[in-house]
Amino acid sequence: MNKIDTSRRTDMAEIMDDFELSGRELKKTLHDLDNINKWLGGNEITLNGVERLLKSIPKEQKIKIADVGCGNGAILRKIAKWGRKRGQELELVGIDANPHAIEIAKELSSSYPELQFSAINIFSEEFTNQRYDIILCTLTLHHFKDRQIVDLLNNFYRQVRVGIVINDLHRSKVAYRLFQAFCMVFISNEIARKDGLISILRGFKKEEIALLAAKLPTQKQQVKWKWAFRYQWIIEKE
Repeated sequence: MNKIDTSRRTDMAEIMDDFELSGRELKKTLHDLDNINKWLGGNEITLNGVERLLKSIPKEQKIKIADVGCGNGAILRKIAKWGRKRGQELELVGIDANPHAIEIAKELSSSYPELQFSAINIFSEEFTNQRYDIILCTLTLHHFKDRQIVDLLNNFYRQVRVGIVINDLHRSKVAYRLFQAFCMVFISNEIARKDGLISILRGFKKEEIALLAAKLPTQKQQVKWKWAFRYQWIIEKE
């Protein structure tokens, strides 16, 4: 069994970092990653964060939410269903750097008029000039280096009126081994298996999140460990 180093975040690249990935291969991989999130309860962590940020916001108030790194739009569709059930008017925007993923998201979201999708670079002026009530960042932050993360989060903070919900991976040997075992039983997609393991090695320790949080202009932050090996990081706008 290969030795695992979780002492620091790895620089290994994921296959999904290639924005040219497209077609049936991309669609299948996004579908499998979506299923992993469902089975392991990951999507609920993001939705719970949205609920917490909106607990004091009147239902009559229209809320604009952006999901950065939206993939096939699964989390936004889940939030759209929640908003309909709650009677909350939502404007939901999915953003991803892969235009092929955006086309898949549009196709899967045809019955959700409250959703729109754009292929935008989140470091571009086109994105940073946008304003939202909430920005979501689910399994996206670990794709960046620490310096980039600080820049991104400070940009997000300037862009939002209510807050930010981050849902990302806890880097640990136990998480790595459990995911290996999970894949042996449930996941045959090689990209999902390989990228999932690299994602864990690109994830975070709680003390690393604390260091990043200290570089933001607000004390209204909360980090909680969630199953399965996730951190829910909620940043409220002051």
